[in-house]
Amino acid sequence: MQLTERAALTSQALAAAPTQLFIGGTWRDSTVGTVFDVHNPSTGDVLARVADAQPDDGIAALEAAADAQQEWAATAPRVRADLLLSVFDRVHELRDKFATLMTLEMGKPLAEGYGEVTYGAEFLRWFAEEAVRINGRYTSSPEGNLRVLTVKRPVGPSLFVTPWNFPLAMATRKIAPALAAGCTTILKPATLTPLTSLALVKVFDEVGIPPGVVNIIPTSSARPVTGPMIQDRRLRKISFTGSTPVGMALMEEAARNVVRTSMELGGCAPFIVFEDADLDLAVAAAHKTKLRNMGEACNAANGFYVHVDLIEEFSRRLAESFDSLVVGNGLDDSTDVGPMISAEQRSSVSDMVCAAREEGADILTGGEAIDGPGFFYRPTVVTNLRADSALINDEIFGPVAPIVPFTTEEEVLGYANNSMMGLSGYVHTGSMDRALRMAERLEVGMIGFNSGTISNAAAPFGGVKHSGLGREGGSEGIEEYLETVYVGFEDPFKTV
Repeated sequence: MQLTERAALTSQALAAAPTQLFIGGTWRDSTVGTVFDVHNPSTGDVLARVADAQPDDGIAALEAAADAQQEWAATAPRVRADLLLSVFDRVHELRDKFATLMTLEMGKPLAEGYGEVTYGAEFLRWFAEEAVRINGRYTSSPEGNLRVLTVKRPVGPSLFVTPWNFPLAMATRKIAPALAAGCTTILKPATLTPLTSLALVKVFDEVGIPPGVVNIIPTSSARPVTGPMIQDRRLRKISFTGSTPVGMALMEEAARNVVRTSMELGGCAPFIVFEDADLDLAVAAAHKTKLRNMGEACNAANGFYVHVDLIEEFSRRLAESFDSLVVGNGLDDSTDVGPMISAEQRSSVSDMVCAAREEGADILTGGEAIDGPGFFYRPTVVTNLRADSALINDEIFGPVAPIVPFTTEEEVLGYANNSMMGLSGYVHTGSMDRALRMAERLEVGMIGFNSGTISNAAAPFGGVKHSGLGREGGSEGIEEYLETVYVGFEDPFKTV
């Protein structure tokens, strides 16, 4: 891509993103007029200055959502579905701008930005289809004296707190099922990447979403803004994607007001390669699931457990594949791996690698930051690690692949299940019997067999243990925004 083309694309993408709050159908500044800067992690340059919501703005957004709730819940499911489909179509029409915005504010290569447009938009289409399939049931009680009727109704005004790593998909994955179920929404996007979410809300506005049904309140001070909202009786639901410590704090707050919660928290996915695995497939999958989004993904492979018979060959081939990659600005056509989101995130990853090196680990490739503007770190493969090393047991959230050997199935299950996290796992084996055993015994919410890709709008995404509560996507996803009401009738056929 030529510099003039890149400049034009950047200008057009930034023009597509509003920089104000959107509350009750109106774009507006924060109550005190404050703003915060959004930076490009490839250059450090300021991309935009965005309105910085204050506590009063949060309450105003909740009031708007509460005022719109009754009418939106009464809106015909087909109308709700058609609005979601209109947003789906419009996002695809604007795919160049959305992909570029994500590359600018998050850093991912442009090709991955396009991939997220496809993935993120699919939640809009999937839940448009689910909106018209919300069902209850009618049956007789076991004693025969009652008829049991169950009715599904929307939970109510919902607050979404989304992370910086997938700014389009994390917004659509929450907003789409809520709207399909009949809930009004308030989005608090990540401070580091609010522009993509703002552009998405602009599309909702353009297609005619009623005032108050979708609101967005970017802020640099999340807790002072969301805290009063969570303690307000009008808020009925909070869905959060982010770190486990923050999720735990939000659950504590929500418990005081008994606000329903969905939590998609940290991940520490084991990637297990058994002796009967297809090595070509395993290396390709390891490369893909480790380096997607620069490793800054909750379901990225974290620690690699490789059978002793394959570990030398696997490690060498993975290091060779990492060593061949181009690290650079995501808008450059030649770039394979973009920057990390911030200097702090890069330092965290670097510190973990340095600690492992001091413990005696070997760095097969990478292991260093790249000088210059931007927050770049070379894709890294680490071997000769202790099984209890922090590098393999703590979430890395970066382009580092630590590799540990194992001998038996029981041994590797012990390693993997020792983690307090349980979001996803990856298993490579040629044995269906072993695959079924691992499906039953590996303590995670999602498993990819002989694959490095598991995310799909039609599948339930979520984890166990400290990786969270609830599911997003699939037919399960809309249930997070529905209450079940039971109505009992006397037997209508009873003889008086």
